[in-house]
Amino acid sequence: MQTTPIPPRRSRRKHRKLLWVFLFLAFIAAAAAGALFASNSLLDKSADDVVEDGLLTAKDKTTIMIMGVDERDDDVGRSDTLMIATLDPKKDQAALMSIPRDTRVKIKGHGWDKINAAYAYGSAKGGPEAGEKLTQRTVEDFLGVNMDHYVIINIQAFQKIIDAIGGIDIDVEKRMYYEDPWDDDGGLLIDLQPGMQHMDGKTAVTYVRYRDEEGDIGRIKRQQKFMKACMDKITSPAIIPKLPGVIKEVMSSVKTDLSFRQMLEFAGTLKEAQKNGLKTEMVPGKPLYIDGVSYWIPDLQKLRTTLADTLGITLNASEKAQLEKAQHEYESSIPANATSKAPAAKASSSSSSQKGTQRSSSSSSSSSTRSSHTSGSSSSESHSTSSQTSGSSSKSSSASSNTAPAAPTHSANTGKTQ
Repeated sequence: MQTTPIPPRRSRRKHRKLLWVFLFLAFIAAAAAGALFASNSLLDKSADDVVEDGLLTAKDKTTIMIMGVDERDDDVGRSDTLMIATLDPKKDQAALMSIPRDTRVKIKGHGWDKINAAYAYGSAKGGPEAGEKLTQRTVEDFLGVNMDHYVIINIQAFQKIIDAIGGIDIDVEKRMYYEDPWDDDGGLLIDLQPGMQHMDGKTAVTYVRYRDEEGDIGRIKRQQKFMKACMDKITSPAIIPKLPGVIKEVMSSVKTDLSFRQMLEFAGTLKEAQKNGLKTEMVPGKPLYIDGVSYWIPDLQKLRTTLADTLGITLNASEKAQLEKAQHEYESSIPANATSKAPAAKASSSSSSQKGTQRSSSSSSSSSTRSSHTSGSSSSESHSTSSQTSGSSSKSSSASSNTAPAAPTHSANTGKTQ
């Protein structure tokens, strides 16, 4: 009868030691995992994050500036989209505030201009990084709130990420048609039919860029609608097999100061906030024309009070006095000749371009683009009620303006898409 030999006592002791080491390591790993999910690194404040005097900042929430940039080889580029995400990772709540790019703000060193001109000013002087920093500084000064983090994404990266998640389903609210042979390095064509559609990255870009008679305000509504559709897709079970590719694409395509862990926590908080009711809003205000150029004039007091409530901050007497001072300075800076009505000539010419399928006149928009483009986002934007300009506040030949430093001539979109 064959029997299994009994291992020497020394060998059994060795096995027991290995078992205890394994159990100890398993305990450490479990403790580390528990600590990872019990805490939230999104609330960690960087040692080099110096908060300027007068800026609000919350300890139990985090603010993230999300900027979409339209970068081109022969142009300094322009900030096309600005959103502020306020996250409460402990309560799984989040709010997204959109800032219209026509918003009139004070840019350090450059006076009053449209907010998306900040990126053009900074980039023309010191490259994209300088543009990003000046934009963040401008956003902070405008909102009166410190930005803890930033996420910057360009159009090409946006397309890749949408393709990585397998496209997006959007209910297109109406017929959308626009073409500009001078835009997008060879021509831009937006041709969308109304109804539910599955969009790849390239098509999705045209949807969020389209401008109609509502101008930038209508486009922001579509961007927020698109953001919610993206959240629905990302939080669906179908996305699980694609997660490795999605994460890889995001990390390689997006510029951010968030760590990999923080990016996961950001996505996780947004996912839970989607269930709890993700809040989306826009800077409160009204349109106004200064020297024939359309701006979005914010209600600064309402804006900053709303942000303070979102951050869970109660303004003290000093902060309230500072807010009133900022509001007075802003109102005093608006020229006396500002009007709520669009210039008659521009309104009539743009209204004719909105008939039928919303086709803009290619010849008129192209000629105005070639003659008036400056760095940032500088072409005239026409719709049925106004003529807007973006980037560095480029005006028509009949009006003068302060513009960003000149960049190599490049045709920008002049119709409803910027």
